Amino acid sequence: MTTKSLTQTYLTSGFDIRPEIYEIIKEDNPDFRPEDKINLDQLNRYRRIYLTRLMEQERGELAQIDQDVMEAVKENSILSENIEPDIEAKLTIGQKLADRIADFGGSWTFILFFFCFILVWMGINVWVNLMKPYDPYPFILLNLILSCLAAVQAPIIMMSQNRQEQKDRQRAEHDYKVNLKAELEIKLLSEKIDHLLVHQNKKLLEIQQVQVDYLEDLMKRLEAK
Repeated sequence: MTTKSLTQTYLTSGFDIRPEIYEIIKEDNPDFRPEDKINLDQLNRYRRIYLTRLMEQERGELAQIDQDVMEAVKENSILSENIEPDIEAKLTIGQKLADRIADFGGSWTFILFFFCFILVWMGINVWVNLMKPYDPYPFILLNLILSCLAAVQAPIIMMSQNRQEQKDRQRAEHDYKVNLKAELEIKLLSEKIDHLLVHQNKKLLEIQQVQVDYLEDLMKRLEAK
Protein backbone atom coordinates (compact mmCIF):
# COMPACT_ATOMS: atom_id res chain seq x y z
CA MET A 1 0.00 0.00 0.00
CA THR A 2 2.85 2.42 0.64
CA THR A 3 6.48 2.70 -0.38
CA LYS A 4 7.36 5.23 2.28
CA SER A 5 9.88 4.33 4.90
CA LEU A 6 7.76 4.36 8.02
CA THR A 7 8.00 2.87 11.46
CA GLN A 8 5.45 0.31 12.64
CA THR A 9 3.71 3.05 14.68
CA TYR A 10 2.46 4.77 11.51
CA LEU A 11 1.29 1.58 9.79
CA THR A 12 -1.99 -0.22 10.42
CA SER A 13 -2.59 -3.87 9.64
CA GLY A 14 -5.65 -4.95 7.69
CA PHE A 15 -6.72 -7.02 10.71
CA ASP A 16 -7.11 -3.80 12.74
CA ILE A 17 -9.24 -1.96 10.18
CA ARG A 18 -13.02 -1.82 10.45
CA PRO A 19 -14.69 -4.21 7.95
CA GLU A 20 -16.59 -1.38 6.23
CA ILE A 21 -13.42 0.62 5.68
CA TYR A 22 -11.54 -2.52 4.67
CA GLU A 23 -14.08 -3.12 1.90
CA ILE A 24 -13.58 0.42 0.60
CA ILE A 25 -9.82 -0.15 0.53
CA LYS A 26 -10.39 -3.39 -1.39
CA GLU A 27 -12.37 -1.46 -4.00
CA ASP A 28 -9.28 0.60 -4.88
CA ASN A 29 -6.74 -2.12 -4.11
CA PRO A 30 -8.11 -5.60 -4.86
CA ASP A 31 -4.77 -7.18 -3.89
CA PHE A 32 -4.86 -5.74 -0.37
CA ARG A 33 -4.95 -8.55 2.23
CA PRO A 34 -5.59 -8.53 5.97
CA GLU A 35 -1.91 -9.09 6.72
CA ASP A 36 -0.91 -6.09 4.60
CA LYS A 37 -0.43 -2.69 6.16
CA ILE A 38 -1.52 0.80 5.21
CA ASN A 39 -0.10 4.10 6.33
CA LEU A 40 -2.13 6.40 8.53
CA ASP A 41 -2.69 9.16 5.97
CA GLN A 42 -4.25 6.78 3.48
CA LEU A 43 -6.27 5.07 6.18
CA ASN A 44 -7.68 8.43 7.25
CA ARG A 45 -8.58 9.19 3.64
CA TYR A 46 -10.58 5.97 3.43
CA ARG A 47 -12.22 6.79 6.74
CA ARG A 48 -13.37 10.11 5.31
CA ILE A 49 -14.72 8.30 2.26
CA TYR A 50 -16.63 5.94 4.55
CA LEU A 51 -18.10 8.84 6.55
CA THR A 52 -19.09 10.61 3.35
CA ARG A 53 -20.91 7.52 2.12
CA LEU A 54 -22.65 7.16 5.45
CA MET A 55 -23.98 10.71 5.28
CA GLU A 56 -25.07 10.33 1.66
CA GLN A 57 -26.83 7.08 2.50
CA GLU A 58 -28.55 8.74 5.44
CA ARG A 59 -29.85 11.59 3.30
CA GLY A 60 -31.00 9.10 0.69
CA GLU A 61 -32.94 7.09 3.27
CA LEU A 62 -34.58 10.22 4.63
CA ALA A 63 -35.67 11.24 1.14
CA GLN A 64 -37.07 7.74 0.50
CA ILE A 65 -39.07 7.79 3.74
CA ASP A 66 -40.51 11.20 2.88
CA GLN A 67 -41.46 9.88 -0.53
CA ASP A 68 -43.16 6.80 0.95
CA VAL A 69 -45.15 8.96 3.36
CA MET A 70 -46.32 11.32 0.63
CA GLU A 71 -47.30 8.37 -1.55
CA ALA A 72 -49.33 6.83 1.28
CA VAL A 73 -51.12 10.11 1.92
CA LYS A 74 -51.80 10.53 -1.79
CA GLU A 75 -53.29 7.05 -2.14
CA ASN A 76 -55.63 7.50 0.83
CA SER A 77 -56.71 11.10 0.14
CA ILE A 78 -59.68 9.88 -1.92
CA LEU A 79 -61.43 8.74 1.26
CA SER A 80 -61.79 12.34 2.40
CA GLU A 81 -63.90 13.34 -0.60
CA ASN A 82 -67.56 14.32 -0.25
CA ILE A 83 -69.82 11.28 -0.64
CA GLU A 84 -73.07 13.27 -1.00
CA PRO A 85 -72.97 13.31 -4.84
CA ASP A 86 -72.59 9.53 -4.90
CA ILE A 87 -75.52 9.10 -2.51
CA GLU A 88 -77.75 11.45 -4.49
CA ALA A 89 -76.86 9.76 -7.78
CA LYS A 90 -78.21 6.42 -6.51
CA LEU A 91 -81.64 7.80 -5.52
CA THR A 92 -84.71 6.91 -7.55
CA ILE A 93 -87.22 9.51 -8.74
CA GLY A 94 -89.69 8.47 -6.03
CA GLN A 95 -87.05 8.79 -3.32
CA LYS A 96 -86.02 12.24 -4.54
CA LEU A 97 -89.67 13.32 -4.67
CA ALA A 98 -90.28 11.98 -1.15
CA ASP A 99 -87.27 13.88 0.17
CA ARG A 100 -88.43 17.14 -1.41
CA ILE A 101 -92.00 16.75 -0.15
CA ALA A 102 -90.72 15.94 3.34
CA ASP A 103 -88.39 18.93 3.27
CA PHE A 104 -91.23 21.21 2.21
CA GLY A 105 -93.68 19.67 4.69
CA GLY A 106 -91.26 20.25 7.55
CA SER A 107 -90.59 23.90 6.75
CA TRP A 108 -92.08 27.14 8.01
CA THR A 109 -93.13 27.92 4.45
CA PHE A 110 -95.52 24.97 4.45
CA ILE A 111 -96.87 25.83 7.91
CA LEU A 112 -97.56 29.46 7.01
CA PHE A 113 -99.01 28.51 3.62
CA PHE A 114 -101.34 25.91 5.14
CA PHE A 115 -102.37 28.24 7.97
CA CYS A 116 -103.28 30.90 5.42
CA PHE A 117 -105.18 28.31 3.37
CA ILE A 118 -107.27 27.31 6.41
CA LEU A 119 -108.05 30.94 7.27
CA VAL A 120 -109.09 31.69 3.68
CA TRP A 121 -111.25 28.54 3.56
CA MET A 122 -112.97 29.41 6.81
CA GLY A 123 -113.38 33.05 5.83
CA ILE A 124 -114.98 32.20 2.50
CA ASN A 125 -117.46 29.80 4.10
CA VAL A 126 -118.30 32.05 7.05
CA TRP A 127 -118.42 35.58 5.61
CA VAL A 128 -118.26 35.52 1.81
CA ASN A 129 -120.69 32.69 1.09
CA LEU A 130 -122.79 33.31 4.15
CA MET A 131 -126.07 32.42 2.42
CA LYS A 132 -124.86 29.27 0.58
CA PRO A 133 -121.56 28.06 2.06
CA TYR A 134 -120.27 24.90 0.35
CA ASP A 135 -118.52 23.84 3.58
CA PRO A 136 -120.43 25.26 6.52
CA TYR A 137 -119.37 25.01 10.11
CA PRO A 138 -117.96 22.62 11.46
CA PHE A 139 -116.07 22.46 8.09
CA ILE A 140 -116.43 18.77 7.40
CA LEU A 141 -114.91 19.05 3.93
CA LEU A 142 -111.90 20.90 5.36
CA ASN A 143 -111.44 18.18 7.97
CA LEU A 144 -111.61 15.57 5.21
CA ILE A 145 -108.94 17.41 3.21
CA LEU A 146 -106.74 17.69 6.29
CA SER A 147 -107.18 14.01 7.07
CA CYS A 148 -106.30 12.97 3.50
CA LEU A 149 -103.30 15.27 3.52
CA ALA A 150 -102.08 13.80 6.82
CA ALA A 151 -102.67 10.25 5.56
CA VAL A 152 -100.59 10.90 2.45
CA GLN A 153 -97.94 13.02 4.13
CA ALA A 154 -97.19 10.55 6.93
CA PRO A 155 -95.85 7.69 4.75
CA ILE A 156 -93.95 10.18 2.59
CA ILE A 157 -92.24 11.56 5.69
CA MET A 158 -91.49 8.00 6.85
CA MET A 159 -89.97 7.22 3.45
CA SER A 160 -87.77 10.29 3.73
CA GLN A 161 -86.77 9.35 7.27
CA ASN A 162 -85.77 5.89 6.09
CA ARG A 163 -83.69 7.48 3.35
CA GLN A 164 -82.11 9.78 5.93
CA GLU A 165 -81.23 6.78 8.10
CA GLN A 166 -79.56 5.13 5.12
CA LYS A 167 -77.61 8.31 4.44
CA ASP A 168 -76.56 8.48 8.07
CA ARG A 169 -75.37 4.87 7.95
CA GLN A 170 -73.39 5.54 4.79
CA ARG A 171 -71.86 8.66 6.31
CA ALA A 172 -70.99 6.75 9.47
CA GLU A 173 -69.40 3.97 7.41
CA HIS A 174 -67.46 6.54 5.40
CA ASP A 175 -66.28 8.30 8.57
CA TYR A 176 -65.22 4.95 10.01
CA LYS A 177 -63.17 4.19 6.90
CA VAL A 178 -61.53 7.61 7.00
CA ASN A 179 -60.71 7.27 10.69
CA LEU A 180 -59.40 3.74 10.19
CA LYS A 181 -57.16 4.82 7.32
CA ALA A 182 -55.93 7.77 9.34
CA GLU A 183 -55.14 5.46 12.25
CA LEU A 184 -53.25 3.09 9.95
CA GLU A 185 -51.33 5.98 8.41
CA ILE A 186 -50.39 7.30 11.85
CA LYS A 187 -49.26 3.82 12.86
CA LEU A 188 -47.25 3.54 9.64
CA LEU A 189 -45.64 6.91 10.23
CA SER A 190 -44.86 5.95 13.82
CA GLU A 191 -43.18 2.74 12.67
CA LYS A 192 -41.17 4.64 10.06
CA ILE A 193 -40.06 7.19 12.65
CA ASP A 194 -39.06 4.43 15.06
CA HIS A 195 -37.14 2.69 12.31
CA LEU A 196 -35.49 5.96 11.34
CA LEU A 197 -34.44 6.71 14.92
CA VAL A 198 -32.98 3.24 15.40
CA HIS A 199 -31.19 3.48 12.07
CA GLN A 200 -29.85 6.94 12.87
CA ASN A 201 -28.59 5.79 16.24
CA LYS A 202 -26.80 2.93 14.53
CA LYS A 203 -25.17 5.29 12.03
CA LEU A 204 -24.19 7.70 14.80
CA LEU A 205 -22.61 4.83 16.70
CA GLU A 206 -20.62 3.87 13.62
CA ILE A 207 -19.46 7.45 13.20
CA GLN A 208 -18.44 7.58 16.84
CA GLN A 209 -16.48 4.37 16.42
CA VAL A 210 -14.62 5.87 13.48
CA GLN A 211 -13.88 8.94 15.58
CA VAL A 212 -12.54 6.68 18.30
CA ASP A 213 -10.24 5.10 15.72
CA TYR A 214 -8.99 8.58 14.84
CA LEU A 215 -8.33 9.36 18.48
CA GLU A 216 -6.51 6.08 19.05
CA ASP A 217 -4.24 6.73 16.10
CA LEU A 218 -3.64 10.25 17.34
CA MET A 219 -2.71 8.92 20.77
CA LYS A 220 -0.30 6.45 19.16
CA ARG A 221 1.36 9.32 17.31
CA LEU A 222 1.69 11.35 20.48
CA GLU A 223 3.11 8.39 22.39
CA ALA A 224 5.59 7.70 19.57
CA LYS A 225 6.90 11.25 19.81
